[in-house]
Amino acid sequence: MSAEILAGKWTRKCGRTLLHSLTCLVFLFLDFLDALLCVVFRVVDEFFEGEARTPCYCGNEGENKEMESETLSESLCMRRNVLRKMGFLGFARKWKMCRKKKDHGGDGGINGSLMMNRWSDCGCNSCVSWTKRGHAHKLHVVVTHLPQVRTEVPTGDEAAENVIFLHGFLSSSSFWTETVFSYLSESCKGHYRLFAVDLLGFGRSPKPNDSMYTLLDHVEMIDKSVVSPFQLNSFHLVAHSMGCIIALALAAKYPNFVKSVTLVAPPYFPSAKDGARTSLTALNKLAGKTLWPPLAFGKSVMSWYEHVGRCFCFLFCRNHRTWEMILKLFTLRRELKFTEVDLTRHTHHSAWHNMHNTICGGATMTDEHLETLNKSTSVKVSIIHGDQDTEAPLECSKNMKMKFPELVQLNIVQNADHRSVIFHRARDFAKDLEHIWASSQNPSI
Repeated sequence: MSAEILAGKWTRKCGRTLLHSLTCLVFLFLDFLDALLCVVFRVVDEFFEGEARTPCYCGNEGENKEMESETLSESLCMRRNVLRKMGFLGFARKWKMCRKKKDHGGDGGINGSLMMNRWSDCGCNSCVSWTKRGHAHKLHVVVTHLPQVRTEVPTGDEAAENVIFLHGFLSSSSFWTETVFSYLSESCKGHYRLFAVDLLGFGRSPKPNDSMYTLLDHVEMIDKSVVSPFQLNSFHLVAHSMGCIIALALAAKYPNFVKSVTLVAPPYFPSAKDGARTSLTALNKLAGKTLWPPLAFGKSVMSWYEHVGRCFCFLFCRNHRTWEMILKLFTLRRELKFTEVDLTRHTHHSAWHNMHNTICGGATMTDEHLETLNKSTSVKVSIIHGDQDTEAPLECSKNMKMKFPELVQLNIVQNADHRSVIFHRARDFAKDLEHIWASSQNPSI
């Protein structure tokens, strides 16, 4: 072996060792910083709100038993943290409980209802419109109704069909209305009624602080906001990323109503049979602790560190109007892209719990939902996934196809990532959808 090859291997090994050491140091610092911010937010919450209305998930597994539930993800309380293993986390909550026992004679309960809007959340009209009196507490839904020029009522094969679109994490209904809707053919628009939903905790939909944003919460809100009020007894589902988990849960609830399910870049992780925690596997796969690339580092910080993440949300989400104005000045644009606006239209509470309870926690139930659909021979699940996707790797869809070969149809798009699989090929994607919907009517197509 030549000296150049040996030198190259030695250099790469040293580089990997240095990066690993630096990663350990950075995340060790974040462990301590998150513990410090836990105390800071506890004090500030008490000052502004009288009490810390929503408890944090610091402390070890035993200390969080009062918050355990079948619908809550294990990733909330069992994330790796050096201080948690040493038993140092949760002292802010212990101190608070001790004070309550002294002040209230041992009654450690929390009195009063949760606040609609916290001091660290944005209070602009668009962010708190759902809290106003008279609001039905339903999801914000964009509906494209059928053209009103037709006087006859369609029947039989010509009857109008319904399609529900569900967006992904840190997004909104604009993900669909600003892209795919524009490229659907006129004949399709005349035959389908389209529902683009702002999921619970995002966009213009409610962001309640007393919600845990579980999979069940999402399904119930879609039922309350779309299925029941519009009396849908037949519909197609189209979903992206996090929305795929919710779409499968909704389809499993209404297997006789669903005509087709189209999933784009689904974050799927097979349920482990050896007792391993699927939710923790999902957290490590989707937001593992890493320094590079920068986007992955930011994702890991926001997913692993509750209080550091809240600090960032306070700086950016609470002041999103200021940042949007600055961005317009620097880019010389009168309007921002919907992706830039959607990025901050959430609260820390909603984003944090959606990440853990919907994405990570929902991963434990996906196989069960797929099994339900597999028993229904009338429903097919079509997956569209980019081969360059690093957020939800192509491996996720391949695993789903491997486990449910008869149910799942997989279409791999070359040179496409998590978003460009739609954004850079919206016209082709619209054609794919029309073909899938038509095939559900006539399997021979």
